[in-house]
Amino acid sequence: MGIQGLLRFMKPYVEPVHIKKYAGKRVGIDAYGWLHKGAYSCSMELYLNSEGDKKLQYLNYFMHRINMLRHYKITPVVVFDGGNLPCKSATEGERHKRRKTNRDQAMLKLKEGNVTGAIELFQRAVSVTPSMAHQLIQILKSENIEFVVAPYEADAQLAYLSNLEDEKNEIVAVISEDSDLLAYGCSSVLFKMDAHGNGQEVVLDHVFSNVTRVPSFRHFNKDLFIGMCVLAGCDFLPSVPGIGITRAYNLVSKYRNLDRVLSMLKFEKGDQMPEDYTKSFREAVAVFNHARIYDVSLKRAKHLKPIPEELLQFLDEELDFLGPEILPSLATSIAQGNIDPCTMEAFNVFPSTVNHVSTANIKKISGPFSRQEAFTQASKDSNVFAISSSKSRKEATVAETKQTSDEQQQCPFMDESECLEEAVSLQNMLRPSISTGKMVGEEKNRQQKEVLKVPDNNPFRKRKLEEIEPDEMDSVTKVVSEVTEVESLEVICTIPESQKSVESKPVKRIELKRVTKENKVKRSNSLTSENKKNTILNFFSRV
Repeated sequence: MGIQGLLRFMKPYVEPVHIKKYAGKRVGIDAYGWLHKGAYSCSMELYLNSEGDKKLQYLNYFMHRINMLRHYKITPVVVFDGGNLPCKSATEGERHKRRKTNRDQAMLKLKEGNVTGAIELFQRAVSVTPSMAHQLIQILKSENIEFVVAPYEADAQLAYLSNLEDEKNEIVAVISEDSDLLAYGCSSVLFKMDAHGNGQEVVLDHVFSNVTRVPSFRHFNKDLFIGMCVLAGCDFLPSVPGIGITRAYNLVSKYRNLDRVLSMLKFEKGDQMPEDYTKSFREAVAVFNHARIYDVSLKRAKHLKPIPEELLQFLDEELDFLGPEILPSLATSIAQGNIDPCTMEAFNVFPSTVNHVSTANIKKISGPFSRQEAFTQASKDSNVFAISSSKSRKEATVAETKQTSDEQQQCPFMDESECLEEAVSLQNMLRPSISTGKMVGEEKNRQQKEVLKVPDNNPFRKRKLEEIEPDEMDSVTKVVSEVTEVESLEVICTIPESQKSVESKPVKRIELKRVTKENKVKRSNSLTSENKKNTILNFFSRV
């Protein structure tokens, strides 16, 4: 990550400092750097998505350092990465492959029972996602910490803030682990800061002005310095084989012209230098000079520096490698943390639930730098305010209520009325299903009742036996039994009962019908015999 070998090469310009050096000033934070470090302690829990609080340790790590800065009266300004740059896709693809390989190996170690080996591999595979950043943003909002989500690279946004002429919004230093910040032109960068505030500082003005230290950059300007960094290899362009930071420094220091450096490099390396390397080199240099950033005062995205006409003509006015242009409203929503900068979709969190989630997470955060010791300061530009722990519970509640209303006003997508309308529409969407469920239940009950009444509506049972002719009795009884069996089958298909009840009840009805059949057959036989007797008597009486 960053410029290969740059920090080691510039070791003579690294000075040990303590963070209290910046007391009373504004300091920028590379958010993903701290999130990445904090995720090491819970990398396995994050990948397995295990339950419990341990997978949120990266939030504790981050807020501990925020509270340390506020303890030393420093105003932190947190900057998050935004969308992915097209010119960085190759680097991101390689990193994704390495992470996937480490995750697969970690799962194998875990299945073997080697938890220690699995955790080590999970740490190599750890990745910070926009959803993790969004969880942190909710806490920062509740803690009144100033933050901004960059359109693309956070390094470019931090460089923009460090070079502002407005002292109210300017940051005097940046805390990061990424050496790209020096190529972007950050005035002062603090690397490798520990939990106690000790770190290693590099001041860019001291690098260019120092005469005695080696390597010397007194004949360098910012453009030559950026060219040296790109030649050594960066996230936007890999280096030519055989060219490292030392060789790149020697070439730039010798010729002091990037065009001549590229010509000599083509002459020396020949086929080892890609054909499109010159164009890719220009584009990589342009990223460090003209990256898209978010202007807090204008509330829109713009370039870090204006693009000169000569460069536009060289690039044929194709600036897609800097990332697509973003509309002002969309850039503002991204900067405020309301939209995922990668998918351009709104996060699934309503403003009314922000404070609840934030408070729940903050209660888990602990450390030697408590909130009572934290220095709170309101920012007029971002309309934020601070809640000190010395306030009463009533005042804190009022302040939180005010913050919720402010956040709802700042949200460009929905206000309170729109939230209510959406809630009503959701309820209306649910009502038809509920009413439909009731209608279905009533229809089933009605069908059950009708099915159960089927035997009572049998027309053959209502007819009197006197009206049935003896010759028709056998056929009638057969029809009754057949109809009863068919109706029993209908009952089996329509009544939603258990299999046991379905098999038992119709059988009982069939048996009852069969008994009725036997009784009716006996009665028909008796009637036939009586008719025969009457016929014989009548014959003999006549005789």
